[in-house]
Amino acid sequence: MATTTVTVGSSIGLHARPAGIIADAVTEAGTPVTLAIAGGEPIDGGSALLIMSLGATQGTEVTVECDDPATLAAIADLVAADLDA
Repeated sequence: MATTTVTVGSSIGLHARPAGIIADAVTEAGTPVTLAIAGGEPIDGGSALLIMSLGATQGTEVTVECDDPATLAAIADLVAADLDA
């Protein structure tokens, strides 16, 4: 699987709204995506609840992993975006 590491851009981290947007995008893509923070276990990117369980605040580095390069880039962009704006 290909990976990339991005910094959380949402002003209050990966709470319900950003987590839901990311999980919906993963589900729509139809390919497995995992997200992880340093020292943590990878979680299913298609689950908003699991994304919120990362506890990722603004500035936290998150590793995104996926076999599909286009999906990897799209999800990484969402993690890095300020989805609260």
